[in-house]
Amino acid sequence: MIQPVKLLRVMAVTAVVSCACLVSAAAASISVGTVNADALRLRSAASTESTILATAAKGDAVVVLEDAGSNWYKVDYKSVQGYMSGDYLTISDKADAAIGYGKVNTDGATLNVRSAPSTDASKVTALPSGAVVKIIGVDSNWYKISYNDQTGYVSSDYLITTKDTVSSRGDDTVAASSSVGQQIVAYAKKFLGVPYSWGGNGPNAFDCSGFTKYVYAHFGVTLNRTATAQLSNGSAVSKSQLQPGDLVFFRANTSKPVSHVGIYIGGGQFIHASTNTYSVKIDNLNSGYYSGVYVYGRHIL
Repeated sequence: MIQPVKLLRVMAVTAVVSCACLVSAAAASISVGTVNADALRLRSAASTESTILATAAKGDAVVVLEDAGSNWYKVDYKSVQGYMSGDYLTISDKADAAIGYGKVNTDGATLNVRSAPSTDASKVTALPSGAVVKIIGVDSNWYKISYNDQTGYVSSDYLITTKDTVSSRGDDTVAASSSVGQQIVAYAKKFLGVPYSWGGNGPNAFDCSGFTKYVYAHFGVTLNRTATAQLSNGSAVSKSQLQPGDLVFFRANTSKPVSHVGIYIGGGQFIHASTNTYSVKIDNLNSGYYSGVYVYGRHIL
């Protein structure tokens, strides 16, 4: 049996440790960066020589995670972490911005949503672990979120950004990334039958990468120009996890990493500026010629 004095000492030590943990968690404040250039590349390291992970358009918002030095910042852009030059970011500790989606990560516990960015603020609602919410702003170490038509704040310590936009309940149950992917597919199909032309940038003629670049530009996303260069856009995705709007890459009779690119439309099919028919058309990814030369998939949004 623990004696009262000893018990008090244990409680005091526990309280000190708990406070230290809270201070440590709060020390890493997040902020919002808004792209102020026409396009800004997300890099794998704080250097213009490092690999390009994605390209953000002017006005896009990123979560600034930390200062990486030499005017570079570690950021989260569409759930991909990397580095961006501070020369082209306008940074604010507090801002309303459409950042994307976040998933509650509390190991099974509920997460309180507050009316203001403080644990002293009134409780708006509580979120179950795993719930997906819209992130609509940042205030220091708090995310401003929208869930079931309610707006409030949650600690960033318990919310991770995600591309999974499916929530189990409420008006935010739409799969936003899937919706955008379907919009990309619908727009791409508008060009079915448009002639293939090497170096064609559209809209009256395309080559394969000119087609993908043109389609994505309509949605404010800047892709690199060639098929090989587009391998640096977005993030890798396995063939079994392809979603509508993802880029699909092929390699045939070349020493280059890839020789062709198209846009996955779902159901094992993709749309592309084809050199076989010399027009924009739909082909099968899982059978026939293209199933044998498929090599990579990239998720852009």
